[in-house]
Amino acid sequence: MNIDAQEQTLLARRQTLTQHLTQVEESLDAAPPKDWEDRSSERQGDEVLESLGLAEQAELARIDAALIRISDGSYGTCQKCGDPISEVRLELLPDTPFCKNCAV
Repeated sequence: MNIDAQEQTLLARRQTLTQHLTQVEESLDAAPPKDWEDRSSERQGDEVLESLGLAEQAELARIDAALIRISDGSYGTCQKCGDPISEVRLELLPDTPFCKNCAV
C-alpha cells in the first residue's frame, strides 16, 4: 500500500471540506431576507446546510484521526482487532479505522 498516496488523498479531501465548511458558515451567517416567505424558504435551506456541515465536521475528525495514524505508523491496522485493513477498503474509505469485519 502506498501510504504517501493515501496521505495526499486525505489531505486533499481535508482541504476541500475545510473550504466548503467556510462557505457554509458564511451562508448561515448571512442576514435573513426581509420577506417572510423568502425567510421561511431560506430557513429550510439553512437546515440542510447545517446537517451537511455537521456531516462534514465528522468526516474532518475521521480524516484528522487517520492522519495521526499515518504519522504514528498505525494506519492500515484495525483499531478494534489489530488485523490489517485491506488495501481495497482503504482505497474506498481512506479514513476508516476498522477492517470490514469490525466495521459491522
